[in-house]
Amino acid sequence: MANSSSGDSMTQRIVRVLETFTADRTAQTASEIGRRAGLPSSTAHRVVDDLVREGLLERDEEHRVRLGMRLWELALRGSSALRLRQAALPSMERVQARVREHTQLAVLEHDSALFLERLSHPDAGANITRIAGRLPLHASSSGLVLLAYAEREVQDRVLTGPLAAVGPGTVTDAATLRRVLAGIRRSGFVVSPGSVEAVSTGVAVPVRDETGEVVAALSVVLPRETPAEVAVTELLRAARDIRAALSRR
Repeated sequence: MANSSSGDSMTQRIVRVLETFTADRTAQTASEIGRRAGLPSSTAHRVVDDLVREGLLERDEEHRVRLGMRLWELALRGSSALRLRQAALPSMERVQARVREHTQLAVLEHDSALFLERLSHPDAGANITRIAGRLPLHASSSGLVLLAYAEREVQDRVLTGPLAAVGPGTVTDAATLRRVLAGIRRSGFVVSPGSVEAVSTGVAVPVRDETGEVVAALSVVLPRETPAEVAVTELLRAARDIRAALSRR
């Protein structure tokens, strides 16, 4: 791809444009995209027009730009995330039915916990996570599990900080966090009260594939006063079932 005067390739500019969209910012003008992507207005409009023509972006009746269905279609073709989600959903549904709280599946992606799926009960408590949303690895039960089993390079990079507090229970001291991660590897689960929200407790376990590698974290979000024992039992059982399902695919 040809480089711009700033040294960015066309691919990098496209990625910067797509990254301006968030769960809370689903529609933008081309000018807003350019400003948020740090691109000249003419460049932003040209990139947006090209992506609209290819179906990766769409314009609505008010000429605002949204992510296109073709982007979603391409992302799912042959996706390892789709395979994992399909294998996990039946077990997640059983956990959600028994625990009756938010049940979530997350993977490690670019030093954060990326949530692939979330099932919620109508009476479930507070939870800020969303499908395709992210949380810092040190600041959620899912993230802590993923970090505990991540490569040493990833752990060292995250532990170098800064470790910002997301909730009142977020571990922000590197030495303490190392001890927490070691405890997760010993016990095979984590109970993390207040790491994201003061009123909630995250409980998470690792999900392994057919080779034994940890490929995801399965978690529930409980009201702070709810004991975690039942959730731990259900999550561990579900993780074993997901591993068996992955081995059949």
